[in-house]
Amino acid sequence: MSLQRLLDDLFGRDLPIAIECYDGSRVGPIDPPATVRINSPAGVQRIVTGRANELAFARAYVAGEIDIEGDIFAVLELRERFDQPPLSLSVLRNAAAAIGISNVRSLSRLRPPDPPPEEVKLHGRLHGKSRDAAAISAHYDVSNAFYELFLGPSMTYSCALFEHEDDSLDRAQWSKYDLICRKLDLREGKRLLDIGCGWGGMVLHAARTYGVHAVGVTISREQFEYARKRIVDAGLSDRVEIRLEDYRDVHDGPYDAISSIGMFEHVGKRRLATYMSQAMRLLTPRGRFLNHAITRPLVSEPGIIPGGFVSRYVFPDGELLELGEIVTGMHEAGFEVRHSETLREHYDRTLRHWVANLEARWDEAVAEVGVARARIWRLYMAGSALAFAIDEIQVHQVLAVRLDGGKSGMPLRPDW
Repeated sequence: MSLQRLLDDLFGRDLPIAIECYDGSRVGPIDPPATVRINSPAGVQRIVTGRANELAFARAYVAGEIDIEGDIFAVLELRERFDQPPLSLSVLRNAAAAIGISNVRSLSRLRPPDPPPEEVKLHGRLHGKSRDAAAISAHYDVSNAFYELFLGPSMTYSCALFEHEDDSLDRAQWSKYDLICRKLDLREGKRLLDIGCGWGGMVLHAARTYGVHAVGVTISREQFEYARKRIVDAGLSDRVEIRLEDYRDVHDGPYDAISSIGMFEHVGKRRLATYMSQAMRLLTPRGRFLNHAITRPLVSEPGIIPGGFVSRYVFPDGELLELGEIVTGMHEAGFEVRHSETLREHYDRTLRHWVANLEARWDEAVAEVGVARARIWRLYMAGSALAFAIDEIQVHQVLAVRLDGGKSGMPLRPDW
């Protein structure tokens, strides 16, 4: 039986993209910006049993049951249209017949295939140290060479700052680090702690450009080794230290400034007070703390991207808080919040750079980490770009200060 009727029932004929099945069935325009190819009966089975929703498509793509050719953004822009109500019995019968299940009594066999093995499953207490370490390792200990393919020379895995339309990605990442350094009032001789230092970009910039003494902490083994080598190669071992250490285990304050860039999403609401109190304890009076994090609008539900794909395959245990929760957490820890800034549109642009870089070096990425993991990163980065573009998720820099007898040490009108 042809799958044409099933495609018509599921998607209609007025799609701006094309959807093609392995039997030649097709819907959509003749010359589309993108084509979704359903490669096998397993792809049909997964999509139908998943009500053609986002998670079903994501799993089918990761498993190779479907392909996305052309502009992936054109496909993902339609994700709400693909989120179907429960399918009628006639649609299920059509699907069953098309993949070789002709007996109506056998519709119970029309169950989804198992999830791809790349789906992350964690154990232990949520946001306990061991579970957090496993969650971080699942995402960041993939392959430094893989990250280099799309992050570029800066090896910076957070929102860039595009001061001009034609800024390169590396220039925009430099601008982001420099803005943070100015907000923190970094100067020669000051001491900086970077929580979740990644591959060392912030501490390198702060030491090289502003002459600070810096400590960067991460719980990713791969990041630790990479960042430590970068420091040695830059000749900054006398001013920068990289530690394989949980932020909760840092006890060598005081620091004049603390930065946290793209790490807060791993903290979790239940650890919010612990995180803010730790930053307060480690700061000197009049010291500044900048928290740069993805956030969610007040009206949205907690999570990263609706449908669960990112939490299952990309950032296990990741949590997005609303800006007000972050500000309240800072106040409850004793900070005075001095400034908040959103860079939402900048993250959309940053992610589009990463997607373009990944697609341009696709064969190298597949050779390094395998096709399933390369597909995961392509899908999550493109989906995240669109989520930022439509204000489904946000990113904020929040600057706070530890007061000293009511004195902040801040200028009346900062000039950053």
